Amino acid sequence: MNDTTGNAADQDADPNDGRHETPTERLDRNWDEILQELRVIQTGTQILTGFLLAAVFQSRFSDLDDYQRTVYACLVVVTILTTVMGLAPVSLHRVLFRQRAKATIVDSTDRFLQVTMGGVAITLAGTAMLIFDFVFGRAGGVLAGVGVLAVVCMLWVVLPRVLRRRAAHGVGSTTSNDRRE
Repeated sequence: MNDTTGNAADQDADPNDGRHETPTERLDRNWDEILQELRVIQTGTQILTGFLLAAVFQSRFSDLDDYQRTVYACLVVVTILTTVMGLAPVSLHRVLFRQRAKATIVDSTDRFLQVTMGGVAITLAGTAMLIFDFVFGRAGGVLAGVGVLAVVCMLWVVLPRVLRRRAAHGVGSTTSNDRRE
């Protein structure tokens, strides 16, 4: 976690990155970057939630067995909670707006986004599992759910950490200007 309070060494401040920004400017930049991520995640979670909520009104919904209904109900709960987490930074910003709490807003929103990404991963894997279970049977559903979760873990957890480790050790073709985040 980046320390954005300015009281300790700020991991986001690289003196060789060509930026000459104050801690406040850095917080503003970080907030702008987080807003872009929020736009993507909020849209995605709302679409997933809408899809799951609409599914219950489809004529074939009654064909689901007890296991599939349980999975569906769990997915609805997870996707609603994920949507709530993805929208929480809006409320946080509204309450703390003009309270000189930008560092708190940025740090808290970062945490909200991390939890939201976890909820999206569970929702994507569970939705794949439910659909493939319905179409191809239990084994197909489990295989699809595990497969999606494996791909998500590789792309969202493993790959970023590998790239971060490489960047920290100066491995790769990026320049210091490319590593400004």
